[in-house]
Amino acid sequence: MAERRVNIGWAEGLHARPASIFVRAATASGVPVTIAKPGGTPVNAASMLAVLSLGALGGEEVVLTSDAEDAEAALDRLAKLVAEGLEELPETV
Repeated sequence: MAERRVNIGWAEGLHARPASIFVRAATASGVPVTIAKPGGTPVNAASMLAVLSLGALGGEEVVLTSDAEDAEAALDRLAKLVAEGLEELPETV
């Protein structure tokens, strides 16, 4: 299982617009990905409601995981997106 731990770069955390950007990127990755707060229950990263339910704030750590065969590259891209708090999806996602 591949895993990335990353601090949220969006000041407002994974709320509304940032969550939407993240969910679209997770969906576009083509691999099943989960996201959780450390020690928390993982939720589907491609579900807007599930991501919003985390209540993840800016600067907090989240854990991205996937057991897909080609998960390493997808998790790297998603971790970079979360850490940098990008305002739109990069073309590489």
